[in-house]
Amino acid sequence: MRNLNLLFAFLITLNSFSQNAEVRFLKSCNKPNMPIWDKTMEGVSFSVYPAMPLTVGGIWAYGYFNKDHEMMRNGYKSAIAISFANGLSYGLKAAIKRDRPFVTHPNDITQKTHVGPLSFPSGHTTAAFATATALTLSTKKWQFAVPAYAYAGLVGYSRMRLGVHYPSDVLGGMIIGIGSGLLTWQIDKWIRGSKTP
Repeated sequence: MRNLNLLFAFLITLNSFSQNAEVRFLKSCNKPNMPIWDKTMEGVSFSVYPAMPLTVGGIWAYGYFNKDHEMMRNGYKSAIAISFANGLSYGLKAAIKRDRPFVTHPNDITQKTHVGPLSFPSGHTTAAFATATALTLSTKKWQFAVPAYAYAGLVGYSRMRLGVHYPSDVLGGMIIGIGSGLLTWQIDKWIRGSKTP
């Protein structure tokens, strides 16, 4: 029993330390106030909304005009992966109900854009990494992968810069986004394998 109490005490201490470290890191991203940079980061955040359909449409259109049925299929898979990632992200937000950092730490974190009340995971980051993963798996070229993931990383940073997400929200979004793309491509591989005589 004593060992169990020590374990719980250790876990509570570890959780408290990690939360404090997370808030300190977030505070360093969120401060100081730089209006031009903050507006730029707001633009980066919201660029995800047109980036998703443009990427999916671009992949499919490339396949269509080049009579490349594999690339057209990749366009469909991209739409599925991004939709699944976004659905999972919204479902987790509703289930976990984590408050935004500027609500929990109003003296440390400044809200710099308008958002809803729920924090985990970051939906923008989820969408950005799902899109980057779909593009990378579709093209299999580093020339697309490097800028796509750099952009997705900047989206994740922008959410912290704007004070609306914890680093763990961003990390959760990264995992969901990448995982959804990998899972979609793997399921497609299984489906194709099961159809082979």
